[in-house]
Amino acid sequence: MEESWKLARKRDALHLRAAMIRTIREFFIDRDYLEVETPSRIPGPAPECHIDAIPSDGWFLHTSPELCMKRLLSAGYPRIFQITRCFRDGERGSLHIPEFTLLEWYKSCIDYCRMMEECEELIVHVARSLGHEEKIHYRGEKIDIRKPWERISVRDAFSRYSSVSLEHALRSNCFDEIMVEEIEPRFKEIQRPVFLYDYPVTLGALARVKKADPEVAERFELYMGGLELANAFSELTDAAEQRERFEEEQKDRRISGKVVYPMPEKFLSELSNMPEASGIALGVDRLAMIFTNSESIDDVVTFTPEEL
Repeated sequence: MEESWKLARKRDALHLRAAMIRTIREFFIDRDYLEVETPSRIPGPAPECHIDAIPSDGWFLHTSPELCMKRLLSAGYPRIFQITRCFRDGERGSLHIPEFTLLEWYKSCIDYCRMMEECEELIVHVARSLGHEEKIHYRGEKIDIRKPWERISVRDAFSRYSSVSLEHALRSNCFDEIMVEEIEPRFKEIQRPVFLYDYPVTLGALARVKKADPEVAERFELYMGGLELANAFSELTDAAEQRERFEEEQKDRRISGKVVYPMPEKFLSELSNMPEASGIALGVDRLAMIFTNSESIDDVVTFTPEEL
């Protein structure tokens, strides 16, 4: 009976989540995006040190559809989106769950600045479809969603809010710790969505280096109410540079005693055919948390692992 009560309690949140996803689909279809489906089980994910994949009979469940979607870009599909289940090992908490839903989309011939604008357009469109014209109430705060949203560089965020410099955080390997404990909570004070952009190139993952400043990568993350929602890049298309970055990540995984994923050779072989583009991954569960004013990701998914 207790489990049935938990499911019944989620009814309003699940109805709102369904309406949100339906509106997301309509947004992209109306803008001539092709909805695609890529395999959940792949030979190996992008070898990032801080993300662990779940093994699946010698292969892995994808942590993101990124590699396959970029291969589609390279094959001549200029606007694509996907709403898919993704899997990450060891992720569990009020904001994390090992099986989660991700919205990922790519568009050719734009950079990360234009992607920020499209991200604004999407969330404002969804908010208005759910009855929010100017503000969203989340965890006791009012988030003003009128455009344009706040934009803060990583360097400026460390200067304003951190107890240590950006350089010290990178040298001491405490960048993520400072972000979570000192910087992200301060974003709530802004009371607007925040784009945090221009990450140090060592944290650029699959993002291209900024021509005007080779020390940073064209990457941004979106925060609403202090909650990280999305991660985006101007995409790196230099296969040799991408291979070097992957090799460094493999080295870090090896030193950390983690599984070293195979090099994604098919992705790398096709990367040079990819046009200039930008891509973004947005957490659907977390977006549902904001629109339902939920404290935990458990409140906006049907079943948690513990309930199975």
